[in-house]
Amino acid sequence: MDPIDWSRLLAEHEGWLRGVILARTGERQAVDEVWQEVALAAVEQRAPLADPAKAPGWLYRLAAVHSIRHRRQQVRRRKRLERLAAESNGRSHAEGDPAEWLLRKERRQLVRCALTLLPGRDAEILLLKYYQRWSYRQIAAVLEISESAVDARVFRARERLRRALENHFSDEDLP
Repeated sequence: MDPIDWSRLLAEHEGWLRGVILARTGERQAVDEVWQEVALAAVEQRAPLADPAKAPGWLYRLAAVHSIRHRRQQVRRRKRLERLAAESNGRSHAEGDPAEWLLRKERRQLVRCALTLLPGRDAEILLLKYYQRWSYRQIAAVLEISESAVDARVFRARERLRRALENHFSDEDLP
């Protein structure tokens, strides 16, 4: 049996296969890219096709699969770009504004000062929770207490911190 002439078969079926790709992707600019992937996959096939009569159906499935892959890649790329844009927008406004940066810095300094006014146990649990970003489960395991006890201690420590900030700093000192 003679090997299949893929360049002839691809040229013969290119027109309608490009139509399939366009219909599947919905993007004219994607047709060339996906067509190249289809042609390459046809030429480099892992399980060689023996019957040339089955080539059109096989090429159709190949075009459909590569079109779907392209659409999925485009959706993932779009989501990634949207996420990056949202992150950079959030960062650029806060980081780009010197007044906002200064207020955050002053607020952190006030909180650090207020933490020194708390009993050590309260400061410790707040630091574990908010600075180290530990979960209640992690804190409970280290302190050998229940998660509900951690929740109660964090709540009480936050209340004491709030009162320390209100009592020891005047309203004009608070950002």
